[in-house]
Amino acid sequence: MSGFVEKPEPVEVPGLVHVHTGKVRELYQNADGDLVMVASDRISAYDWVLPTEIPDKGRVLTQLSLWWFDKLADLVPNHVLSTELPEGAPADWAGRTLVCKSLKMLPVECVARGYLTGSGLAEYQESRTVCGLALPEGLVDGSELPAPIFTPATKAEVGEHDENVSYEEVARQVGAETAAQLRQATLAVYGRARDIARDRGIVLADTKFEFGLEQGAGGDDVLVLADEVLTPDSSRFWPADEWEPGRVQPSFDKQYVRDWLTSAESGWDRKSEQPPPPLPQRVVEATRAKYVEAYERLTGQSWG
Repeated sequence: MSGFVEKPEPVEVPGLVHVHTGKVRELYQNADGDLVMVASDRISAYDWVLPTEIPDKGRVLTQLSLWWFDKLADLVPNHVLSTELPEGAPADWAGRTLVCKSLKMLPVECVARGYLTGSGLAEYQESRTVCGLALPEGLVDGSELPAPIFTPATKAEVGEHDENVSYEEVARQVGAETAAQLRQATLAVYGRARDIARDRGIVLADTKFEFGLEQGAGGDDVLVLADEVLTPDSSRFWPADEWEPGRVQPSFDKQYVRDWLTSAESGWDRKSEQPPPPLPQRVVEATRAKYVEAYERLTGQSWG
């Protein structure tokens, strides 16, 4: 069992139709058919959306995504139309709301890995492969790969876990031409972002993207980068000066939350069907600080 500990009721806004509640985002459609995406302060771990929010998290994710979209604009178009607050929207939506193109979303989590860790490490330890791609012997947790690899996954519903799939399976689902475009775009964006992050003292270990299709001027489908991009929720960021292969790396993400949930103090058994407990204030504050630090180190701008 997993999902929402307490599923929120969406805010009603005149002129907007609520279409989906995600782990972090609420999605609406406006009268023009555009998507209105609102990033909440919700946080998830172990396929649960927790009952405790992390202050400013939704704004950090939104503002960091906007910063990255600007840095990547010459590589791939993105879905952002406007950051203006829809008329009648609550003031709390400011800074966390994007008006976006309504795309035909592709059912693939496009994952790029430059370092070995997480589910990739688990597969490597069994078969010396990741998503069926052969890797050299001798790699350990945190090892840099000989070259970045495209390791796609299925897109799971809230409360379910993404499953790694082969490139051939992606080609079967979306067609060979689109699969090739996804791989090329994913690795190009990862390469640009990895170099930018490295210049700021951060290792971008891996990240995931979502893409959709829109009809271009000539009638052909155009690949568009959507959702969030290169945030601590969708990426593994490690401090470069502490990177040390062979161990779990310190990271700019929700690791404080995961560590506390699996500690004796929380009293929670993740293998049980019981929902996780609320987070203590010190874990909330430490997690918020990591998100803010990631924003500040990457952008060079002071938060708030």
